[in-house]
Parts: sequence; C-alpha cells; structure tokens
Amino acid sequence: MANTRNRQFPSKLSTTQFVKLYILHLLNEKSYYGNEIIDEIKERLKKNWEPSPGMIYPMLRQLEEKQYISGWWEEPDKRSIRHYRITNEGYKHYNDIKLLYRDSLIDSLTIINSALKDIYNES
Repeated sequence: MANTRNRQFPSKLSTTQFVKLYILHLLNEKSYYGNEIIDEIKERLKKNWEPSPGMIYPMLRQLEEKQYISGWWEEPDKRSIRHYRITNEGYKHYNDIKLLYRDSLIDSLTIINSALKDIYNES
C-alpha cells in the first residue's frame, strides 16, 4: 500500500468543512444573518480568525439549496438582510458532521500542541 502524504496542515479539516460545521452549530442555537455569522465566529475564536464573506455567503446558499437551513428576508422589498435558521434535516446533518469531524479537530489540536512543545518548548 502506497504511503500518501497529507499536505494539508495544520488542520485535518478543510476550511470549508470547518465553516460549514460552525454555521450549522450557530444556527442550531438561534437564527442569524450572514454578517452576524461572520462576527460570531470571529468572537468565538477570540478574534484570531474569521471566515470571509466570499466563503460564508456561497456556503449559506449551498446549505439552503440542500434544505439544511431556511432563509427569509428581513425586508422582502429591499432584499438586503437574509436571516437563516436550521431545518430538521440540517439538524440531523449537523449532528452527523459534528461526530464525523470531532477526531479531525482533535488530531489538528494534537499536531499544533506537539509543534509548540517541540519547537518552542511550550505545552
């Protein structure tokens, strides 16, 4: 069996997978609109990272097309702010990927902690 190298570092989870998980996680708690999702992820990650609008909005459209979330316009005539909430199907999908991605997040944390300890003598 050939040894395939994992070129993805430091996370074993793609950014897209991570953002999808986080969007569903937030919408499982309450409804949000796009910029609120960006701001909330940034806050929860202690302002160390935030997804771009170019990632969030296409992801929201994709999740809505798959019926994992439903959206509505705050002012339908203006179509400026679209709010989203998770659907029953989205809740099932969220729980599936939450379980599926947990080990990858733990592996990523192990990689970072090992590097900090080895290179910087930090734990």
